[in-house]
Amino acid sequence: MAENMKKISVIVNVVLLVAVAALYVVVLSNGRTHSEEEKKPGMRETSDHGIVYINTDSLIINYEFARKLSEDLLRREESSRTDFNSRARVFQEDMMEFQRKLQNNGFLSLERAQSEERRLRQKEVELQELNTRLSNELMRQQDMMNQQLRDTITNFLSEFSEKRSYRMVISNTMGDNILYAEPVYDITKDVVEILNKRYRAAGN
Repeated sequence: MAENMKKISVIVNVVLLVAVAALYVVVLSNGRTHSEEEKKPGMRETSDHGIVYINTDSLIINYEFARKLSEDLLRREESSRTDFNSRARVFQEDMMEFQRKLQNNGFLSLERAQSEERRLRQKEVELQELNTRLSNELMRQQDMMNQQLRDTITNFLSEFSEKRSYRMVISNTMGDNILYAEPVYDITKDVVEILNKRYRAAGN
């Protein structure tokens, strides 16, 4: 369980990045309106062809809602790990006591020893089932978190792109997708600022 939980903890952040990265190829028709919230003096409204990009790594790190979701999931993972480890310690202690009694002829009869062995085997099965159940629950919560984040960002990008007349928003994760682009086409900072402003305004 401990090993599985560690893997899940690492996978959480990786999957989150991959899931969100998949969002950012959004093709939209040109909009005609511009809100003051999303306009800044001196900024280019759009690239020559209506194409801009977002640094996904930076977005995930700086978007407060994404951080909250990740922290919530990690707390659940920690709680699950603590629960499992507590039960596992009790099982290990019972196993050690069983071995000690066997070595010292501590059982009154063979039947008592066999009964205790069966009980421990059943307890081991239950621990394995708990491990699977907790791991599946964490993965389910992770999927829900990713979906929630995807919906939040894609809905925002649709509105944001229309107001800025962007025809395409591309994800750039760790420099994988864009080898070179002028900084003016990087809208990450604007997106993060507005998303965080809306997130705080919602009372978070």
